[in-house]
Amino acid sequence: MGELRHMLKKYLSDETLEDTIRRVSMTAHPAGSSEGNDLAREILHTFKKMHMDHTWTDSHYATLQFPSRTQRNSLWIVDENGDELEEIPLNPTDYCAYSPNGMATGGVMYVNYARPEDFDMLRSLGVTTKGAIAIARVGGGVSFAEKVQQAQKAGMVGVLIYPDPSDVPQDPRRLGLSSDTAISEHVHLGSGDPFTPGFPSFNHTQFPPMQSSGLPLIPAQPISANVASTILRQLEGVACPRGWQGRLQIYVYVECVLGPSLTGAPGRRLRMGVYNVMRPVLLNNIFASIEGRIEPDQYIIMGAQRDSWGPGAVKSGVGTALLLELARTFDTMVQNGFHPKRSLLFVSWDAGDFGNVGATEWLEGYLSMLHLKAVAYFSLDQAIMGDDELSAYASPLLMDLIEGAIKQVEHPKHPGQSILAHMESQGGNWRSHIVKPLYLNSGAYSFTAFGGVPAVELRFDEAVRTYPFVNTQWDSAGRLQERLQGQLSSVGRTLGELIGLMVLRLSHHAVLPLDPTCYSSTMLHFSSQLNQHSAELQARGLSPQWVFSARGDYSRAAKTLKEAIENSNIDDERMTRLYNTRIMRVEYYFLSQYVSAVETPFRHILHGRGNHTLSALAEHLGLLRSQPLLFDEARFRKQLALFTWTLQGAANALSGDVWNIDNAI
Repeated sequence: MGELRHMLKKYLSDETLEDTIRRVSMTAHPAGSSEGNDLAREILHTFKKMHMDHTWTDSHYATLQFPSRTQRNSLWIVDENGDELEEIPLNPTDYCAYSPNGMATGGVMYVNYARPEDFDMLRSLGVTTKGAIAIARVGGGVSFAEKVQQAQKAGMVGVLIYPDPSDVPQDPRRLGLSSDTAISEHVHLGSGDPFTPGFPSFNHTQFPPMQSSGLPLIPAQPISANVASTILRQLEGVACPRGWQGRLQIYVYVECVLGPSLTGAPGRRLRMGVYNVMRPVLLNNIFASIEGRIEPDQYIIMGAQRDSWGPGAVKSGVGTALLLELARTFDTMVQNGFHPKRSLLFVSWDAGDFGNVGATEWLEGYLSMLHLKAVAYFSLDQAIMGDDELSAYASPLLMDLIEGAIKQVEHPKHPGQSILAHMESQGGNWRSHIVKPLYLNSGAYSFTAFGGVPAVELRFDEAVRTYPFVNTQWDSAGRLQERLQGQLSSVGRTLGELIGLMVLRLSHHAVLPLDPTCYSSTMLHFSSQLNQHSAELQARGLSPQWVFSARGDYSRAAKTLKEAIENSNIDDERMTRLYNTRIMRVEYYFLSQYVSAVETPFRHILHGRGNHTLSALAEHLGLLRSQPLLFDEARFRKQLALFTWTLQGAANALSGDVWNIDNAI
């Protein structure tokens, strides 16, 4: 392995990274555009010039949404009769993909970040949100889609989303966003084509019309800080809770109030109009592969988003540059004697800006075989936004792999220190500082939550000022290089080395270096939560005993498998193959078999979304004490039963053959 590590460092180059990022981000290249198609052809040509075993294109027709060329989205102040008094101009290119069209009129309610806890606060204050238009800040750890969903649940009729200077730097003299710039993002609470939920939108298939349950029912529109200030300075009503005031209210010298009334004549309201257009678009995912010599049917996949609404230096340029450099490096290594045991796949995904559509459609098309073949997925999206702190949005199965890589790779800003050594010198625990949960808009999320494939997305970011230009027309290579003070290529090389080392270990080791015991602590923590509520549960005739039993079975099965691997003969190819098959399916075992992939695509009980998940079960459990009248016993029984059987099924599968399962009736 040491020789291969040396070979990787020798052939990995940072010379072309910046050039590729600049070339990709010269102009906007959204999915379906001529610029986007030209870039796809260029990447395919680049792959073909290498010594890849296979190169191919995987195509889909998907329904995407774009701004209308004939009717602009609009904002108006109207009087009590609905007559228009004052138009608030919007940039015609700013929009939220998959917002429903139409007009919404109402008072305006400031809802902070539009998180669940923000709406809980409003309810505790007795503030009525029903019928109002929400104005929310970008950020807060939630996507635009989640903000719109929360506003919709609260009975609001529309959502406006703006970047506040406290969250997004807005001084152009200090590499900040212009106050006239809005940040655009899709609002589909899901991934893939929302009009073929759970199944692929191949061009040769035709399905009856249906749509994702994650599509919003109320219109949404991004606005700039200047537009937001025009609205916020007219709000009247209850004062904001402590901690809700952004810098925008300070800058425009107004008190932070919630609304929903507007100053001036009685009955003044806001009217928003959204007129985006749907269009079928041919998507092209570009593939290249190096076949494994021993287990070619097992794939290690690296992928990056190719499209971007704007120039997309961070959004698509960085990932594309890393993808091409990793492909070139591994190709060169193969030409110089490296023979991977398992196959390497390099993929350029289309329509990532619309909710990872290209990647998800491919997953949906090959889901029945991927859990048997896909070892792990590495998302290269948005990998460079700074050079201070590394984050790993990852499946816990990959923790040992990540730790091994950060021990060996030098921090780009601290020469002579590995990333792990630098973290430890700061007195931090690497897992608590680096590891973060997979999130909905991540390029890695669908692979784990929908496909049951362990996945990771690495990112270097700034410790203080975030890179503010993602999802805007200002996301250029020049601004990214300025943010990094000329260190763009060196940070890119660091990330290439991190990912390359992890791929090497997965492709070369006889037994896959994935930890099947990684979820045991999560299950133990939930068992502890259940135990704390045992009196309330027993009073309702509910027993957590079956969950405790399933948790114990899973933990024992995972520990037994790990110990068997550690004590096994790695030269026994049949045995290592059996072990690898069981390890590869750990994530897949956590996909609930009791919910529909069409109605609930993110079926993973730990990383997914829906009533079947551990988080939903724990939240419902919490109502026993916080709001017992809202506790739904019948629903909880079903949640607990389905969760328990998914966990028991995972334990049984991990045990191996049926004669290894000891389940007393």
